[in-house]
Parts: sequence; structure tokens; C-alpha cells
Amino acid sequence: MSNLLARKMSGKKSLRLLGERIRELRKERSFSQEKLAELAEIHVNHLRRIELGQANPTYLVLLRICSALDVPLAELLTA
Repeated sequence: MSNLLARKMSGKKSLRLLGERIRELRKERSFSQEKLAELAEIHVNHLRRIELGQANPTYLVLLRICSALDVPLAELLTA
């Protein structure tokens, strides 16, 4: 496997894991996707794509999600 392909696959896995972590924290708080998106001031479709690992959120979007979930960024990025 080429180095580029390996990095690409690793990036996709990282996005999937990030999405899973966001979904886990959202469900712990009994938030719907709509509620979290509203609190984070992002479109619900964007949140759905993030949770599915299909979108690569910006740093600012991650900060909004953290604020809405009331967690530090480090907690979001660790499993």
C-alpha cells in the first residue's frame, strides 16, 4: 500500500472516530441531532455528516460543538 493511500485511509478512520465520539457525547446528554446543531449554530445536515465521518469539521465548528456539549476540545478528541 502506498504511503499516500495509507494516510488517506487513516484520515477517514480519524473522521469516523471523531463522529462516533460526538454522537456518544450527544446521546449522553439526551440531545437530538437537531438540538445539538441548534446549540452549536451549525446546520443539522453538517452535524449528521460529521457524525457519519463524511465531513471534516473546521476548528471553529469543533469549538462550537464542544461549547454546546460543555466539554473541552481535548475530551472531544480523546476516546
